[in-house]
Amino acid sequence: MTQNIQVLEENLGYKFQSTKLITEALTHKSHKQPYDNERLEFLGDAVLDLVVGEFLYLKFPKSNEGELSKIRASLVNEDGFYKLALYLDLGSFINMSNAEQNNGGREKSSLLSNAFEAIMGAIYLESGLKVTKKIALELIDKNYEKISLDELSQDHKTALQELTQARFGVIPEYDVIASRGPDHQKEFEVAVLIESKEYARAVGKSKKIAQQEAAKIALKSFKSGDKSE
Repeated sequence: MTQNIQVLEENLGYKFQSTKLITEALTHKSHKQPYDNERLEFLGDAVLDLVVGEFLYLKFPKSNEGELSKIRASLVNEDGFYKLALYLDLGSFINMSNAEQNNGGREKSSLLSNAFEAIMGAIYLESGLKVTKKIALELIDKNYEKISLDELSQDHKTALQELTQARFGVIPEYDVIASRGPDHQKEFEVAVLIESKEYARAVGKSKKIAQQEAAKIALKSFKSGDKSE
């Protein structure tokens, strides 16, 4: 049973004019309707690519094309849109088959990311680029503490693995310590272990996000230790 669409509209700060359009945006292909959200997903992807590209072009006037492309690629991808979908609790609103739901569909990063793109595509069709840009950039601002090449292009798990292999000859392990909350709003607490010793813990709305955050904290602790030596 999906939540009332008005809750999603409040989360977005946008009132949909067309029930048909938002229903299509929130319908996964497994739901076996004459429509699904794949066409709107295609459109939303293109719109977000433009919106984020323009935003970065104006925000970083001294960055070259290669640097801007790397930052955009870190925002305009499955993980980036999954993060925004989780913020909107989008999984609670998607229409899908019982089989897909039982298979964890409401938490799948690909499914939620695609639905987010479809929502942006629907807003674009109804209200144009200006409104879509305002909503998308507000969501990005709320979910990213800092937007820079160093912060966004950095894969903290890979960086930590490279460091630990060089320093200890081992790779980090990630243990899920706890999971809390209902299925559609779970939070995971993850610890990063190196040679069975815990170096950091972090909480995230997915295991991936929590692992990246734990790796980031561990990296900072190593760098702080290096500076103090």
